[in-house]
Amino acid sequence: MKISGIKFFIFIGFFLNVFSSCRDDETVNSFQEENEIIDTNGNVVVHDDTNDYIWSESDITSIVLNGNSITINGTGATVSGTILTINSGGNFRISGTLTDGQVIVNSTNDSIVRLILNNALISCSSGSAIYVAKAEKTIIILENETSNTLTDGTSYTTSSDGPNATIYSTDDLTIYGEGSLTVTGNYADGITSKDGLIIAGGTITVKALDDGIRGKDYLVIKSGNINVAAGGDGLKSDNDENTAKGYISIVSGNLKVVSGGDAITAETDVIIEGGTIELTSGNGVISSTISKKGIKAGVMISVAEGNVTVNATDDAIHSNQDIEITGGTMTFSSGDDGIHAESNLVISAGNINITKSYEGLESALGNINISGGNIYIVASDDGINVSAGGTPSGGGPGRVSSLISNTSTTYALNISGGYIVINNEGDGIDSNDAMNISGGTIIVNSAEYNENSSIDCDGTCKVTGGNLTCIGVSQMAQAPGTSSTQYTVMINFKSRIVKESIIHVEDSNGNEIVTCKAIKSFSSFIFSTSDLEKGSTYKIYIGGSSTGTLVDGIYTNGTFSGGTLYSSFTISSIITTKTI
Repeated sequence: MKISGIKFFIFIGFFLNVFSSCRDDETVNSFQEENEIIDTNGNVVVHDDTNDYIWSESDITSIVLNGNSITINGTGATVSGTILTINSGGNFRISGTLTDGQVIVNSTNDSIVRLILNNALISCSSGSAIYVAKAEKTIIILENETSNTLTDGTSYTTSSDGPNATIYSTDDLTIYGEGSLTVTGNYADGITSKDGLIIAGGTITVKALDDGIRGKDYLVIKSGNINVAAGGDGLKSDNDENTAKGYISIVSGNLKVVSGGDAITAETDVIIEGGTIELTSGNGVISSTISKKGIKAGVMISVAEGNVTVNATDDAIHSNQDIEITGGTMTFSSGDDGIHAESNLVISAGNINITKSYEGLESALGNINISGGNIYIVASDDGINVSAGGTPSGGGPGRVSSLISNTSTTYALNISGGYIVINNEGDGIDSNDAMNISGGTIIVNSAEYNENSSIDCDGTCKVTGGNLTCIGVSQMAQAPGTSSTQYTVMINFKSRIVKESIIHVEDSNGNEIVTCKAIKSFSSFIFSTSDLEKGSTYKIYIGGSSTGTLVDGIYTNGTFSGGTLYSSFTISSIITTKTI
């Protein structure tokens, strides 16, 4: 899968090995990491490798925090009052309580600095609790069955462009382990790396005045149980100077985010490969100045697997360019759009349930291509909309997905597969340009009031396959175009039919074509199926009952009886329109 010029392969086989006994002075604490993100040249994009997670128990400097003093047993660290400074690479086990002090990493060599937290409680009233000023790479290890707490103050003594988080690193940072970590960011952010940030394990709770967890170059979550409450953005990557950076990748783990701003926001890409993700963004009031989206990306959002739940004040997921969904289970409740792409939206698989939205699926200036998946949409306006208006906002650094990017001046809603159920109050399926339906099942219960239609197409609407069942109003009812190759019938009723009414269509031999139940009152019924044949005569009934199984308004495997015969019609052309 190509995403904005970088090819990401997520290799299966991510696992932990933590050894608890010593044998022949070999390594007793190890973590095997076999989950790498690789670019098109075969280079590892993220900063970690297997050796990062292996160290010797016999080569550890022990540091004990004693309230207002610090004791060191080993080399590589110095103390000045309540300030602990790590001067070189090595393994440093930190335990105890520091009531008002700081751990500073300022390594003079290229070796890895490992901070092994063992029931450590560190508070700093004037800065970061852990500040990585200089290091080739720093790893914070949460030892098994330990509880660790880090807290900063409400004001810092550093300059405005200096540290602003309880854990703050100027270089690459990794956090992992089987212990727990609680981070309180009273000044601004909870955890920040100015380079790359990887979370590969642990139970991590972050409460921050501003952003929760931020990796400027990238934020990669490979595992762990992560709970974030942030006044600003929840998870963030914001490098806008390098097109290969500024991304967020979620591979696995359990993630819960409650944010005042965006729950997840990336300058370039958001890539979801798995995990259980629960997001709540904003305070319920859409703002023109503060973004409050569930998931936001400047270039691409890709969802391949995982269970994602979003309750967003603004769009549930929003990309300034493209969105691609190839799997996963998603439940979205949105104050605006459920899924919004400024350019192209592609859905080929997955289970999508949009329980609340203004518009369910929207492309502002591109194509919507649906070839698979189960999609349920509740919308107060259009269910699916290709608006073809405006220009992409292009919030990312200019990368374009070669997979689905649209550079033409024509736009379309293309449905070739999938199962789509829409309950909306505007237009059901709407394209300001072309609409092509060649497969799939589409069930629309559109607006009960006029000036909307179940199908609204400003260009050519072409049906060549699939099953289409649309219930709406007759004033602006629109049938597919004559360039279609599958027969379509549009019935407009002179009088409104009450909700919960059954609509039944059968051929001259009594064979069922479609039997459905309207969840709203209606005056227009449009249906298209490969069962319709030219020259055949059909009857339409209203009311009655069916012994079949009712799923999403459609009866199957049953027998229809009763009802009022409203009319009959004979198909003589590709589009049959009748008013009764």
